Amino acid sequence: MSRLYRLLPAARRLRIADDTFQEAPFARSSAIRIAVPTSQHIRWQHAQAEATTSAAGADHAPQEQPDRSQKQIKYTSESYPNIQRDSRFKELNSDDVKFFKDLLGSESAVIDGVNQDALSDLEGFNADWMKKYRGKAKLVLKPDSTEQVSEILKYCNGNLLAVNPQGGNTGLVGGSVPVFDEIILNLSRLNKIRSFDDVSGVFVADAGVILEAADNHLAEHGHIFPLDLGAKGSCQIGGNVATNAGGLRLLRYGSMHGNILGLEAVLPDGTIVDDLSKLRKNNTGYDLKQLFIGGEGTIGIITAISILCPRRSQAVNVAYFGLESYAKVQEAFKEAKHQLGEILSAFELMDHRSQALYNKATGARLPLEAEHPFYCLIETSGSNTDHDSEKLNAFLEHVMGEEIVSDGV
Repeated sequence: MSRLYRLLPAARRLRIADDTFQEAPFARSSAIRIAVPTSQHIRWQHAQAEATTSAAGADHAPQEQPDRSQKQIKYTSESYPNIQRDSRFKELNSDDVKFFKDLLGSESAVIDGVNQDALSDLEGFNADWMKKYRGKAKLVLKPDSTEQVSEILKYCNGNLLAVNPQGGNTGLVGGSVPVFDEIILNLSRLNKIRSFDDVSGVFVADAGVILEAADNHLAEHGHIFPLDLGAKGSCQIGGNVATNAGGLRLLRYGSMHGNILGLEAVLPDGTIVDDLSKLRKNNTGYDLKQLFIGGEGTIGIITAISILCPRRSQAVNVAYFGLESYAKVQEAFKEAKHQLGEILSAFELMDHRSQALYNKATGARLPLEAEHPFYCLIETSGSNTDHDSEKLNAFLEHVMGEEIVSDGV
């Protein structure tokens, strides 16, 4: 059966889901919750979410969370009183919890706050990393297979139970935590690395695999994951794809839309979409995976991905310099692209205020003694240390000689 005909049923279900979707006027579309029956015109629950300037800036390592007690965090529903829980979604009861416990089997796969006091166990799932948003979920489910995710969504869809998909919960805009009492479907146990082909560089893994674990696995084979984030020790690759995370390596390797070759996902009615292609040159049929990349779980939960991973560079160099204006930053960026070309792997901009805050918060000494309005960090990655160092030094000499850069190291 051709790929096109294999995916047509999924395409029809996506069309039906789109037809039944109605966005509430008070909510933003970037944080829509799952669990809408495809046969009825039921509005999906929404959560108000703040805008972010970049995916790289929206992720930070959770081990350094702000020191604020969960009880001090105001509920999101109280912070945004204009958002009301849709009464058509039912409330959890003991029968629902029993179904999920029987389905998942392991006690560690269910955190039950319906039949017992589990507030302390639910804290880390109900609040976001910044401790700005807090939900009221009473149940956390941790499936360990795509089939279990399918059965969960099928049951929730048939019983009008709202679901909040959650990965590593490392975002800063509240998109990974519930607003009301949605069921949290956490993918942390869906964490198997399925395969890696060191000829093609194609890596296939479950959505719950930690980004750093994926990169370490690839490093053993001389390859690199085409995404790097500050939260790599906690964030999950499924969440990275669902939010279309950009990260520090985007300049060199591009976005998720270009690196993902295929994925496996579960639609709200439990239908499994198997588009886990490993073929790079694939020009057949509709490219359905693009609908899930950056979709934040709104039309389905990603359970596995297939991604193209480049060879790991043998030579890495870093330069850090200060600039006097944003116009100078733009000039430096143009010169970096022109002179460093194929070895340029990162160009990160920071202003003085952010560096001062970092210095105040950590006490760490900044690379440059003098203060500048803007700072840039450049990274080069290549295969020849001498060649790359020569190009980088020539670039630095040029930008400092032309007074584009004021100081550097």
